[in-house]
Amino acid sequence: MYSWEDPGDRVSIAQMNSELQHAQLELLSAHCAVHQLRLRFSADDLARFGQRDILRKSVQAASALNEYYASIEKRIPPAEASSEPVRVSETLILQAIERLASYLREQRERYIHSAVPLTSHQQALMWPYFSAALLDRVRIFNLEGKRIPNPRFYDEYRALGFVNLPEVAHMHSLTFLDLVIFHETISERFLFHGLVHAVQFEVLGLDRYCELFVRSFVNTKLHFSVPLESHAFSLESKFAGNPARRFSVEDQVRLWAKQARY
Repeated sequence: MYSWEDPGDRVSIAQMNSELQHAQLELLSAHCAVHQLRLRFSADDLARFGQRDILRKSVQAASALNEYYASIEKRIPPAEASSEPVRVSETLILQAIERLASYLREQRERYIHSAVPLTSHQQALMWPYFSAALLDRVRIFNLEGKRIPNPRFYDEYRALGFVNLPEVAHMHSLTFLDLVIFHETISERFLFHGLVHAVQFEVLGLDRYCELFVRSFVNTKLHFSVPLESHAFSLESKFAGNPARRFSVEDQVRLWAKQARY
């Protein structure tokens, strides 16, 4: 068993948490893909018409993961029971929308002067998933291990029962309108994810983006179940799974907006 007092173990613990974060990202992508499947098809239809070998392997994988993480959960010290969230009023929702929009604008202004354009190599990798105009306009900034803290208003909303607010410091990338910030290494996959959100901001506008995000989070209580986020993970997974298959992210975002799927 590892000990934090052992310097050698600290390195292993850091590596373990790095691999845990990577596994979490893959699980989120899978969760989002399954969520979209669930929205479109009933369990009965999947059981009747789904390809048998794929269904069987999927069930086995999901069951094994559930068993593994359940065994870990049993070993976690019990946390204090959280109270049920209060009924969310329209006034509270509108206030949250305004706060989120202000936070995104403030963070953009704070870091934009230190940011740089995408390199020619990065632009080549991201085209034609994204328009040349967007790739020219977007700026990126690597904090190189430093972390952006959670917004100041988090404590207030957690007190109301929203205990699953996204942990900003744990995210690989953060998009503030046309600025993508990375906490660590800028990988192709994380850059793609950040640019998807930049397209969402461009198509929807800041105010509409914030309204859709807040209202969806109030309903789902989970960050990765918010359609804006699940769509980004879904497109990221599509990109990572078959980079040779080109598609327009803007077309996908506009389609979802037109179909009111956000």
